[in-house]
Amino acid sequence: MNPVQAWIESRREELTALLRELVECESPSDDAAAVNRFQELLAARLAGFGRASFHASARGGRGRNLLLEFDLPGPRRKRAGRILAVGHADTVWRLGTLKEMPFRRAEGRLWGPGVLDMKGGLALFIYALKALLALDLPIERQVALWVVSDEEVGSLGSRARTEALAQKARAVLVLEPSTGLEGKLKTARKGVGMYRLEVRGRAAHSGVDFGAGASAIVEMAKQIGVLAGFSDDKKGITVNPGVISGGTRSNVVAAEAHAEIDVRVARMGDAARIERRLHSLKPFDPRCTLDVSGGLNRPPMERTAQGAALYRAARGIARRELDMDLEESASGGGSDGNFTAALGVPTLDGIGAIGEGIHAAHESMLEERIASRAALLALLVRHLGQ
Repeated sequence: MNPVQAWIESRREELTALLRELVECESPSDDAAAVNRFQELLAARLAGFGRASFHASARGGRGRNLLLEFDLPGPRRKRAGRILAVGHADTVWRLGTLKEMPFRRAEGRLWGPGVLDMKGGLALFIYALKALLALDLPIERQVALWVVSDEEVGSLGSRARTEALAQKARAVLVLEPSTGLEGKLKTARKGVGMYRLEVRGRAAHSGVDFGAGASAIVEMAKQIGVLAGFSDDKKGITVNPGVISGGTRSNVVAAEAHAEIDVRVARMGDAARIERRLHSLKPFDPRCTLDVSGGLNRPPMERTAQGAALYRAARGIARRELDMDLEESASGGGSDGNFTAALGVPTLDGIGAIGEGIHAAHESMLEERIASRAALLALLVRHLGQ
């Protein structure tokens, strides 16, 4: 067994204890106080190891963001271009979920809300750096961990700072969960758009004056059929009207209706095309009006030469040092890696914990893959740090 992997394996109980603390400090995206408590806990557990600084969210974002900077053993004059790891403090789980989904060990897994997405990734990265320090393995670049407060709700308050940090980095490692139980890394992700369609019609009594009304709900139903036609499996485009509401009472012709629409695209050019199609929608009933708002929240993380080279470096390390094969994958979900890759910064995503059940009641990570994945992180950081 590689010395780095052996060291981490010998500290697996310590790592698990830290992970349990992180999971049991609930941090839903919509509760700034809870997210801040988590960030403070993380900073406290790394006191004396990493320098912590807190950064307010921009544009009304909730919760504070945390930057942890590490100076690991190496030459006094370090090379420019730090290694930046990116993670998030927030989860999709509401406060009190622990009562229904307590942290536990069973069936060779660790279970609990946020254990995979993505508190496991944070714990693995911390112990990867601890291994480098303990084994006195030199790093010629500074290493930083950037933990945002709002990734699960679009990163509106943290995006600008994420991009600014990435522009000065040699490479970005995104600590999101891997793909599948095979632990595949992510070299591509779809871009994510969030749109809202508002339909305004004309109210009327459905029994007394039905003909005078123009139903926003009927109009919306027809528009949903149009929207469904925008999806294109071959091009990786999905257009999903996920939330629809409208009307006031069953005996009133609805004057208003709205739909919240999720758009996913694999290529940036398709994002502009879909947006044009959304804004070109025309009402079937001329008495109704349509209004489309929103836009692209995350650009696509397209597979680039820089990202592919970073993946090949990780795959080579895994084969030589850890006797394991790594595969790559593309994901339909977005992450903060979408932002950093779009800047042209070499980005490797999905290098966090291995498991299944993201955002689901069976969220869990594999215990037997803890040491090997943390070792991969450590060895990749060392490779990039030379």
